[in-house]
Amino acid sequence: MERVVTPYEGSGHQPWDDAAEIPAPLRLHRTPVSPRWVDYNGHMSESCYLLVFGDNSDAFFRYLGIDEQYRDGGRSLYTVETHLHHRREAAEGEPLELSLRVLDHDAKRVHVFHEMHHGGSGALLATAEQLLVHVDTEQGRSAAMPDEIRRRLAAIQRAHAALPAPGVVGRPMGIRR
Repeated sequence: MERVVTPYEGSGHQPWDDAAEIPAPLRLHRTPVSPRWVDYNGHMSESCYLLVFGDNSDAFFRYLGIDEQYRDGGRSLYTVETHLHHRREAAEGEPLELSLRVLDHDAKRVHVFHEMHHGGSGALLATAEQLLVHVDTEQGRSAAMPDEIRRRLAAIQRAHAALPAPGVVGRPMGIRR
């Protein structure tokens, strides 16, 4: 059985530079809409939006210093909750540009917000709000992140604090009456 592979797998990570400016938001992932992601309606299938947001998360993990070597050490970040908002369609071959901002974090969790834009028009196509948890993969349970990762998250969160809060963050789903 073939497993899911992100475009960044095997690429490692760049060393963290404390003096480098942290972009707000981070823009780490771009991709065209793959023919494999297009459904019978002629546009990107709903599950593929999550796949692309997952690739954006992997780019973010590597920005933080979380790569294969980190995972080989028995640690990783897992997604525990995702809220997707689909805004517009994307067709085969169209360019996608993603951004990510850190909304909050604590010793074990990271709250992030992704935006997917059309790479040509700039139109907002979709958003994803995610809660991630740091895990000890050998014990199969949550665990505190190393101090170095928490320090980097704090720096990113400070840089992203100046961004306006996304209006959809934390909104419950339901039929308004």
